[in-house]
Amino acid sequence: MRRVTALASEAMTEELVVQRVEVLFVGSAPTRQMERASGVQDVEVDGRVLRCTVHGSFQPFLEALRGHEVISLKSTDSGE
Repeated sequence: MRRVTALASEAMTEELVVQRVEVLFVGSAPTRQMERASGVQDVEVDGRVLRCTVHGSFQPFLEALRGHEVISLKSTDSGE
């Protein structure tokens, strides 16, 4: 089973999925954390709404969210 998981992980990394993400926060958006997160680009903030593009793994993006309460999160294929 581990071998299958490793192969799937390698395939995902090679494809480098690009997603456009919009997040609504209870408080202010963690702008600096997002700007520093690996693979996160085009960070825009409008009040409590943060929009960005995530290239590849979502893990750095999710780690940047830690400690911030999210009301909604929408992710769509950017078509790149």
